[in-house]
Amino acid sequence: MAGDVEEHFIRGSGPGGQKINKTSSTVRLRHRPTGVEVRCQRERSQAANRETAWAELCAKLEAVLRKAETERQQAVAKMRRTNRKRSARQKAISVAGKRQRAEIKAGRGRRLGE
Repeated sequence: MAGDVEEHFIRGSGPGGQKINKTSSTVRLRHRPTGVEVRCQRERSQAANRETAWAELCAKLEAVLRKAETERQQAVAKMRRTNRKRSARQKAISVAGKRQRAEIKAGRGRRLGE
């Protein structure tokens, strides 16, 4: 997995004056396959920022995987609901409705002269 991640050390931005402008303590990690990107500039230390960025990247990737798994499970559950057989009660209600509709249609008949 480490081979799928681009790691860059860049100069930070924001308050801090000359120190922040001179040092490359900000860490940017990008996971190529998913496109998930993390940027960390919390600490003055590059090593601390790197560790924090890796933790954040792992958390984001886990969230992406969890979301994909949830969507897959929902799709499977939907297919099961779609393909399952109707209960005896549901069938009886459906058949009764069809009979009632058939009686209404049968009562119409044809008019004379048509």
